[in-house]
Amino acid sequence: MKRILSVLAGVFLFTSLSFSQGDPAFIGKWALIPHLSHDVGLYANLSIDIHHGPSNVILAHRWGGGRFFLDSVALRVGGAVTRIDIRDRVWPANVFMGLMMPVGGKREFKAVWENDGKMLVVTESYSIQGSQGTAPVSTVHTYALSDDNEILTYTVKRSSRTTGPTVQYVLKRAGTKEAYFMRLEDNWDIQGKLPAHAFLISLQGLANTGTPRLYFIYPPKWDFTYTEDVFNFFKNNRNFSFRQLSTPQAALQSFKSYVKGYVVWDKAVRTSLTVAFTVAGLEKAVVVSEEMIPMVEAAGLKPVADFRGKFTGQNDAQIYKWAYDQYWARCSRDFIVWLGGERGTIMKPGVADFGIAKQAFFNDLSCRKTDTVEYQLARKILGEMKPMSMVMGWHSYAKDLEREYVTLTSNFGLRVEGLHTLPNISFSSLVPISHGFKFRNNHTLVPGRTYRPEKKVYISCVQTDGIGLGAWNEPGRGEMPVAWEVLMNYVWMAPSMAEYFYTVATPNDYFIGCLSGPGYMYPKAVPPKMLPGLLEKARESMDVLDLNVFETMDYSEGATVEGNTNLTKEIVDAYYKAMPQAIGFINGYAPSYTFTSREGKPFISFDYYLSPERPEADAVADLEELAAINSQRPYFLLMHVREYSNVKRMKSILDKLGPDFEVLQLDVFLKLAGQAPTFKERFLQKEEPQRPDTKRFE
Repeated sequence: MKRILSVLAGVFLFTSLSFSQGDPAFIGKWALIPHLSHDVGLYANLSIDIHHGPSNVILAHRWGGGRFFLDSVALRVGGAVTRIDIRDRVWPANVFMGLMMPVGGKREFKAVWENDGKMLVVTESYSIQGSQGTAPVSTVHTYALSDDNEILTYTVKRSSRTTGPTVQYVLKRAGTKEAYFMRLEDNWDIQGKLPAHAFLISLQGLANTGTPRLYFIYPPKWDFTYTEDVFNFFKNNRNFSFRQLSTPQAALQSFKSYVKGYVVWDKAVRTSLTVAFTVAGLEKAVVVSEEMIPMVEAAGLKPVADFRGKFTGQNDAQIYKWAYDQYWARCSRDFIVWLGGERGTIMKPGVADFGIAKQAFFNDLSCRKTDTVEYQLARKILGEMKPMSMVMGWHSYAKDLEREYVTLTSNFGLRVEGLHTLPNISFSSLVPISHGFKFRNNHTLVPGRTYRPEKKVYISCVQTDGIGLGAWNEPGRGEMPVAWEVLMNYVWMAPSMAEYFYTVATPNDYFIGCLSGPGYMYPKAVPPKMLPGLLEKARESMDVLDLNVFETMDYSEGATVEGNTNLTKEIVDAYYKAMPQAIGFINGYAPSYTFTSREGKPFISFDYYLSPERPEADAVADLEELAAINSQRPYFLLMHVREYSNVKRMKSILDKLGPDFEVLQLDVFLKLAGQAPTFKERFLQKEEPQRPDTKRFE
């Protein structure tokens, strides 16, 4: 019995000692996050250095930078009193108040660990000297660690200060989450700012190696309109500290340690820049045009390749064949970049930083069968990629169509992540989601509630073309229920971007999985044996992102309207089998005609495409006419809203409809449609005619 009591006493003593000691994560230097902290005043900055042992703690507060005041104390912990002589009259809490410390006096401290060592509470007592003499002041200093041990919150409560905002400072570990940013101009012409921008984007891909160091804020008219909002998210929510760079020279000086050389591209041959981006990733080089050579050589860089005059008189097929022979063997088989988009003297290589970071092969080869030489080289290269690998970027607007590009990549079971303008992925790919963050969708369906459709026209709106394009930051978001496509690959490729969208979403923003797979693909063009594996990967991302609706689209058999955009029963079966957790599926872009429902889970196609150019009065009449033709009630009208129509415009149109119309969030819409599927089941029939695709350019 005595032995048992002795053991229990030992356990109790060990537990008590453990709780009385500080968490080792406190140890080290902590740097202020100014925009999250109380005003520091004259000194403008604060850092805290903490060290502790079993029975003591050392706290060093450095107020200021070049001009500073150091307040360092060594304290006993556990409630014992520590007395420290006052040797300086400066009262750093606010030097602009007529108060000073009485030199020769004493400061008394008591320090205790709380919350299992995750919080240090220090009580300080002293007298302060004012114009009317001395007055006693008692101060409670609280130092609290965040759950992930990355943030220190320092709170000060003085007996003399009973009004005003809480005096609280938020600090992070010194040397962490420190980065630079630049603002890029809206000029992407070869004879304008493109050379400087291309240089900076190549530098970004090298600087963001292992750690996110360089972020760009793109101009307001950039395809992805969120770069400034995401910058603020990284700063305010993810505790990044940014310093601004203003010139390419300053950027090079900051990051030249990550650069091993430079490659010169030829302004007279636009494609030489695309090849230069491939070299940049392989050789850790920046891309420069001729006039920038003195700048990089002044920084001590040496040339690794020079394409001036190299490709004069050659076409793209010849240039890319040379690049393939020269560099392909060393390039990634997990990522490839189609640096298409704008034509002529304009290039917008936003995605190039990520391609460089991944040592990808860059090209903009035509995916049109009649462009025989380029098409065959594109097939050869894609055929040598790993199954399910990523095709980053976009097709060339000068050479082929989106559907030709995605059809060809789908032929090899690859997945597209567009566009060529996709920005800052080399940065955001290195920022993990916040500690403890869980993706939570804004589900509207209430578990256990009974939903019964009425004799109404039900409308649900889906904003497509990928979240972050177009209307996400435009007026009206949150004013009505809207479903948004989530770029599901962000969950592993740029998790902080996915966190951003989920964090800023309103209760009326509902996320859905897309597009046809784990990335953009056309299921009819995918080899049948590869489709189940791709859909399984898509389902895995849906589970993480809390998605239960999935969207398909297939333009592999012709144009948006004239082509055959429907799906076979076998393909629809594959989606139901791969995604049993889904409550429904939606299909199309322009109106499509594949419909079914199984066990209350509908597969429903768009009945209306809201063009951004369609006058509002005509759009209202269109919806009313659809309701008149589809006269059985309930009628489920799924509406695709192009990204250039913002939510205010959408709401203005729908508000003009009569009381027989009701707008629902997509999950409720699908629930009701599954209970009363008034649409007729229809799949693609093999014998359906297809009009020839005669459209040359988008």
